[in-house]
Amino acid sequence: MTRPSSRLTGFYRLTPAQRREILAAWAELTPAEQVALDGGLDLAAADRLIENVVGLFSLPLAVAPNFLINGREYLMPLVIEEPSVVAAMANAARLARAGGGFATGSTEPIMIGQVQLLHIPDLDAAAERILAHKEELLAALADLHPTIRQRGGGPRDLQVRRLDHPDTGPMLVVHLLFDTRDAMGANAVNTAAERLAPALETLSGGRVVLRILSNLSTERRAWASCRIPVTAFDDEGYAGAEVAAGIAAATALAEVDPYRAATHNKGIFNGIDAVALATGQDWRALEAGGHAWAARDGRYRSLSEWRLEHDHLSGRLEMPLAVGVVGGMTRHHPTARLALKLLGWPDARTLAELIVAAGLAQNLAALRALAAEGIQRGHMRLHARRTATA
Repeated sequence: MTRPSSRLTGFYRLTPAQRREILAAWAELTPAEQVALDGGLDLAAADRLIENVVGLFSLPLAVAPNFLINGREYLMPLVIEEPSVVAAMANAARLARAGGGFATGSTEPIMIGQVQLLHIPDLDAAAERILAHKEELLAALADLHPTIRQRGGGPRDLQVRRLDHPDTGPMLVVHLLFDTRDAMGANAVNTAAERLAPALETLSGGRVVLRILSNLSTERRAWASCRIPVTAFDDEGYAGAEVAAGIAAATALAEVDPYRAATHNKGIFNGIDAVALATGQDWRALEAGGHAWAARDGRYRSLSEWRLEHDHLSGRLEMPLAVGVVGGMTRHHPTARLALKLLGWPDARTLAELIVAAGLAQNLAALRALAAEGIQRGHMRLHARRTATA
């Protein structure tokens, strides 16, 4: 079914009730799903999610219109309390449409589990033995997680790394590469790493300490890009070419200066975290992996890049992004399920691509504001409205 356009002119001028009517029609929401717009989670359900529950804490749920991603229309669900983010993201999505919207891609959903081995008599010999027994070690995981296996996932490979630390001495770290399909995969990978531990101790002659997933999911990445004519930035007395050049210059600073890179990347996570929260993802894991990726060469730098190419501004964002659409909050929180329906019930790879596109859009919005009127103009106008209401 062809979706209606997400280009909703004047959406921000409507009342919340009017916006809900449009959203319900756009996404064909049932009456029960519309009730989930009011929060969805009750006290009993919350008590099943975590310990010592005493109440509920609410944040605003919004949608950012105008998104065109891989030729498909999207209204992006966002949960965030910071003013100006939603409006800025919607405007950035509108700008990206001038160049055909966002193009995205992703790797297979491969997660990494780590098993740490200490007190090994001969590290080189131990590493050789582990790799020589790789196939039988992977086969020992065959009966784990049948649902993931039915969907084509499961263990894929073993890698061995040698590390050293003055407090512990030399150690081996075995990486289990595990395809988790539509699950984020923390529980599946942790269980598999624990299953491997006794055999790895026997093969290495050492002692296992850690057996746990890594949130630096370098094998599970997503990326988004866009290419926008500089004329799209002509607005309110600013020359588009000048604004586009300012965006490229601001990115250059973030590539060489960690003080700027931290703020640059925070703007990216304004978008990523907002969609992650709305869809029930572990946004803390996404932040940890993203910041580690930003420092992967030993120097913390910008996650995105923007380049001025003649009469176009080109942007790209690639980063680890481990998300899931089965289990956890996506199963138990009605509003998270509503957000996934709004996005067309994506699989995990597609959801990662949508989230990274939102991150690139918010990055573009922040840089455009910095290159033109300054970040405070719109932000403080909305902040003043919130303060007056309080």
